[in-house]
Amino acid sequence: MKRILSYLRPFRFRMLVGFTIKVTGTMAELILPYILTYILEDVITELNVGKVIGYGGVMVFFAIVACLGNIIANRMAARVTTNFSKAMRKELFEKTLYLSSSDTDAFTIPSLESRITTDTYNVHNFIGMMQRMGVRAPILLLGGISLTLIMDRALALVMIATLPIIFVTVYGISRKGVPLYTRVQKSVDSMVRVAREDVQGIRVIKALSKNEHENRRYDKVNAELSKRERHAGTVLGIVNPAMTLLMNLGIAAVVAVAAIRVDKELSSPATVIAFMQYFTLISMAMMSLSRMFVMYTKCAASANRIAEVLDTLDKFNVAEDNSKNDGIHISFDNVSFSYLGKKNNIQNISVSLKKGERLGIIGATGSGKSTFIKLLLRFYEPDSGEIRINGKNIKSYSREQLTAMFGVALQNDFIYADTIEENIRFGRDISKEDIIKAAKTAQAHDFITATADGYSHMLSSKGTNLSGGQRQRVLIARAIASEPEILILDDSSSALDYKTDANLRRALDEDMSGSTVITVAQRVSSVKNCDHIIVIEEGQVIGQGKHEHLLKNCAEYREISESQMGGAFVE
Repeated sequence: MKRILSYLRPFRFRMLVGFTIKVTGTMAELILPYILTYILEDVITELNVGKVIGYGGVMVFFAIVACLGNIIANRMAARVTTNFSKAMRKELFEKTLYLSSSDTDAFTIPSLESRITTDTYNVHNFIGMMQRMGVRAPILLLGGISLTLIMDRALALVMIATLPIIFVTVYGISRKGVPLYTRVQKSVDSMVRVAREDVQGIRVIKALSKNEHENRRYDKVNAELSKRERHAGTVLGIVNPAMTLLMNLGIAAVVAVAAIRVDKELSSPATVIAFMQYFTLISMAMMSLSRMFVMYTKCAASANRIAEVLDTLDKFNVAEDNSKNDGIHISFDNVSFSYLGKKNNIQNISVSLKKGERLGIIGATGSGKSTFIKLLLRFYEPDSGEIRINGKNIKSYSREQLTAMFGVALQNDFIYADTIEENIRFGRDISKEDIIKAAKTAQAHDFITATADGYSHMLSSKGTNLSGGQRQRVLIARAIASEPEILILDDSSSALDYKTDANLRRALDEDMSGSTVITVAQRVSSVKNCDHIIVIEEGQVIGQGKHEHLLKNCAEYREISESQMGGAFVE
């Protein structure tokens, strides 16, 4: 919780002003019953109408001060809460973008989504209530007790006797809420995961008529969430009824003692009237505090989940390497890696590329092709071996230096709801001319200009208003628009027909001759003209060399080639 409250520091002065105004308004509200008691006991007995009206005016003044003070303070609190939440969400979102892939895998995407949304909302609500009621309720409670002790100590002591019982009851129940709501949020993660998967796969669900199957799957996680919410709500739902019961018992005890004291002329009816008003204010304060305890349990659970992400250490450390360029642009030296630390996903891979060369990587699904790319991009750290660019270990490059070298087009890359031009530019300083040039190289220019709006044509989220091949060509254009030093095409032309794929490869050879290009594919036609081809099976390189060499010396490569159009290729 301390980690989250640190976001309030920039707003200290505004909060102090708001607290001061809130205190003033609450004190004005607190003094009203005292003035009423004075009017009933002393002013009315003088039968002076002017004096009654005068003191009535004083009560109106304090009532206005109380009203305006609370309104102004609440508005200031709302602004502080909004700015606080904005800063917290911004840093949390930024942190998720810089989490290592292993940390992202550990948290899971649905969990990160619910932390950015539901958890920040819970914290936002508590911070807002803390500023509105966290000041007012204690003043009403302590101020009310103090004034009642001055007015009638015996009645006050009867009332005070109930407060420790109320506090212990509320605190005891609320303490159980944090672990309960932590489990609730984990169930929210599961529900978000299923909803996210179904939204992404809605077309497949409809095509295969699996609507009822997905409904049952969602019902299962929804029922689990409801069960945990019901349990948490039942436990914390005891707070308000228990507190109301104890407060009503306290009121009954006060009324009984007050009747006896008035009968014995130890207290006056006016004092009892004012006393009951104070008791009402104290009851409201206690109810507000109990609500804050309940909200705190949600906030604490959510704050801990947010802090887990914010406090995750950045694993992208930069190590010094003074090695000089040895003429090799990219090299893998006996690299091995395992996602789970049990079985190697790639093992003892060694390959070297000179600047401007083309590397083709081919293999079956799950063979380790994409893992190779993720290690080169430093999404994960190799368990053993070294990866070097321009002779230096990639660990010696800063994140900005490393990412600036690459242009990447992935098979399952994303397109956001904006124009084609902006999707290719992707927030970078790239001119319209360079965007058009990249689109021509990627074989996308013709279908783009065929639309009514051309490069200003609006795309839907995930590019659902494009075909699979069009979407891939836009992504390839994005990758090459910045003229990267290293271009990675990870199965990014799988939806292209053979002719378009051949035209794309020719255009890349002509327009990206200065870049080192790494092509990951399952089609031999996409890699056959590469300077170097590696064949990966179960994480190991089982063949490497040029196309002709592999046809003669690698049975697996030859089998793949012959299975695809009998080894014939469209050029």
